[in-house]
Amino acid sequence: MKKSTITLLVVVGILVALVSWVIGAYNGLVTLDEETNGKWAQVESAYQRRADLIPNLVNTVKGYADFEQETLTGVIEARSKATGINVDANNLSPEAIANFQAAQSQLSGALSRLMVTVERYPDLKANQNFLGLQSQLEGTENRIKIERDRFNESVKNFNATIRKFPKTIIASSFGFEKKGYFEADAGSEKAPEVQF
Repeated sequence: MKKSTITLLVVVGILVALVSWVIGAYNGLVTLDEETNGKWAQVESAYQRRADLIPNLVNTVKGYADFEQETLTGVIEARSKATGINVDANNLSPEAIANFQAAQSQLSGALSRLMVTVERYPDLKANQNFLGLQSQLEGTENRIKIERDRFNESVKNFNATIRKFPKTIIASSFGFEKKGYFEADAGSEKAPEVQF
């Protein structure tokens, strides 16, 4: 074989290997991106479950005529705001996640105020419908936490991959960008003060 043929075969082999690596790296990034988008869908699903439970909870509580109307109105308004914010899975930027999280935190606060107010109504606390809804809401809050943790883990894997060399070259060439995390609410680092 001639030297020029061998050189040509080596160059072609290197190009094939390089193209194969680029394709594999790109496909790997697509897989991580889709995994993260799927985890985001699970987060939205858990929050939607909570939003779906709230009208039933409010209607059960409304049955008690002397119940604080302001508290119920706050829950209804917070639910409306929370369900009004949608984040596109293709735009999971830190800002988009923060806006979504802020609306969900307002809803969590309104629900907490509702539960504290319920403590003053022993008949309501004993109502089986209310107890069942309260239990479902607690379970949903646990699901939300689990799904947020899974989403954050997926984001961590995705962000780490697109930042590592040499995949950072592929990621920047094809427009893969860092995704945002769910973060703790401001002030959550301080333990709540419990007084008896």
